[in-house]
Amino acid sequence: MTQPILTGAERRELRANGQLLSDMAAIGYHGVTDTVKSEIDGQLSRHQLIKIRATETDRKARQALFEQVAETCDAALVSTVGRTALLYRPATDSAEQ
Repeated sequence: MTQPILTGAERRELRANGQLLSDMAAIGYHGVTDTVKSEIDGQLSRHQLIKIRATETDRKARQALFEQVAETCDAALVSTVGRTALLYRPATDSAEQ
């Protein structure tokens, strides 16, 4: 599976839906470990739209971290605000059944 490509309108709708979400995963000081990847992947499989938080304080490093997570989980990075990112991965056909 590849990362989904979103239009501006789709991003806007997903950002609006993500406003009320609470954080579903956290990336600690150890970075993106296998446990964190599997947790994020599982949450995306169940919810399609999740909010994650990182403890990284450097802005550029945090952006790179969020992009890495999105790429490894085949998700679209919808938006980032501060230490929080919104990820989206559409449901697969096998997950919908």
